[in-house]
Amino acid sequence: MSDGWWGPVVPEAVDCVVGELLVRRASEHPDRVYAVFQDGTRWTYAETLAEAERVAGGLHGLGVRPGDTVVSWLPNGPDALRVWFGVNLLGCTLVPLNTAYRGGLLEHAIRLSGARAAVVHAELAGRLAGVDTGALERVVVLGPDDARPEAAPGPDVLGPDVLGPEALAAPAPGFRPEAPAAPWDPYAVILTSGTTGPSKGVLCSYVQLAACARAAFTGFGAADRYMVNLPLFHAGGTIGTYAALLFGGGISLVDAFDTESFWPAVRATETTHVTLLGVMATFLGKRPPSPDDRAHPLRRVFMIPLIEDNAAFAERFGVDVVAMFNMTEVSIPIISGPDPQVPGTSGRLRPGVEARVVDEHDRALPDGKVGELVLRTTQPWAMNSGYLGMPEATARAWRNGWFHTGDAFRRVDGEYFFVDRMGDTIRRRGENISSAEVEAELLAHPAVWEAAVVAVPSPHGEDDVLAVVAPVDGEAVDPAELLRFLIPRMAHFMVPRYVRVVDALPHTPTNKIEKHRLRSEGVTADTADRERLGVVVRRDRIGGTSATR
Repeated sequence: MSDGWWGPVVPEAVDCVVGELLVRRASEHPDRVYAVFQDGTRWTYAETLAEAERVAGGLHGLGVRPGDTVVSWLPNGPDALRVWFGVNLLGCTLVPLNTAYRGGLLEHAIRLSGARAAVVHAELAGRLAGVDTGALERVVVLGPDDARPEAAPGPDVLGPDVLGPEALAAPAPGFRPEAPAAPWDPYAVILTSGTTGPSKGVLCSYVQLAACARAAFTGFGAADRYMVNLPLFHAGGTIGTYAALLFGGGISLVDAFDTESFWPAVRATETTHVTLLGVMATFLGKRPPSPDDRAHPLRRVFMIPLIEDNAAFAERFGVDVVAMFNMTEVSIPIISGPDPQVPGTSGRLRPGVEARVVDEHDRALPDGKVGELVLRTTQPWAMNSGYLGMPEATARAWRNGWFHTGDAFRRVDGEYFFVDRMGDTIRRRGENISSAEVEAELLAHPAVWEAAVVAVPSPHGEDDVLAVVAPVDGEAVDPAELLRFLIPRMAHFMVPRYVRVVDALPHTPTNKIEKHRLRSEGVTADTADRERLGVVVRRDRIGGTSATR
């Protein structure tokens, strides 16, 4: 990467705006394959542009104009891609919605968007019935007629006009907007998870998207293909899709990550780069070894977070592993080189980023101390432009000239280590416990497939630690044996008091564990209590030990 790109100069539209890049790539390499879909369909750059022109021309015919927001409520696939690119080609801002939304959360998202037009998958359209759709005037429903539920909304129920796929189907060769997008315009409003309150709509500019791509995709070129296994309503899905466009490469777009089909899909689509988020790398690493473990084209894995045995993963599968930290609001400010040697690192600061680890009063903390990570960039527009319609939340996040991530970090010798979300830190017996660190030790047990750690009320005040785990297929997890496995691996105060074994943990569509559900369930009847099991934890003391429970 060139240090000059990270300076205080805003890039030109031709170097970052989606519509401009797509037109350029289609002109330079019309027959180069850009997108490979799960069913084997392939789009060249010229075909991708033609699909985007159809959408842009169709929306323009419906009265959508540059600067408008457009809701896209579609699963991964050709429609989601062409709607995104078409909306941006028109000079508009995409508002992609989580396909799990319904009810009040769906209503909140649509009203927050302020959109007058939406493109919705047929199997989701029925959820709009009875929902206040805010400013929406037109809804285009895509998908086969036989996929539409009987409860699919009509004008008498929904309010807005409901149109079929033909609204976006007419060829519109050469369509260009009267007012093209600028680098600082938002390409999308991406909604946060909203697990602790109403979802916030993050205003993400083209410059921010380009900064993400340039930070991570060094060396990515025409012969490379990035597998999009995260939803296109998630920043993790859009960054790689855009990076391939920016650097003239390609993507393979799949419905979602699936452990069983992952390697066959990598081989079939000739994927060279992929992101493994959350438990994905752990799932792949726990599969039985195979003679085909290295028989694939994959060469780079962005692993978030870095698993404990990342070196073994890299060696087994013959790939480079890269650690990083990112969130919807920022632009990959922290990233490692290939195969980081420091356990648990998120990496180092990329060029053009300043960072501090601060206390609750924004005072910088020394190396080794845990505090909130705050960030700012040299390049204008390289991070979020605030939260749509939420000036107070914007001011709170951007106070004192720094963006406050809400993530607890510690810094040691220039390396940054993610500790936890600030709200997920557990306070027990006067000690702060990182749920992420306890989860890492739980996942080290060979029978544990996935794990989550949450706080539950303690009869002694503060918190007790609840671990919820799911076993590897064909294995069983014995809570007492698991606790004995943990005791020599962690400080005494970190050892969970409660262990609950479930078939599977609840996940969001982006594979994040829904901890709020586990907290609300708390200690259930099938939860094992360490004290009742008689598993004793001893606190080490200089000159002797004392037993505690």
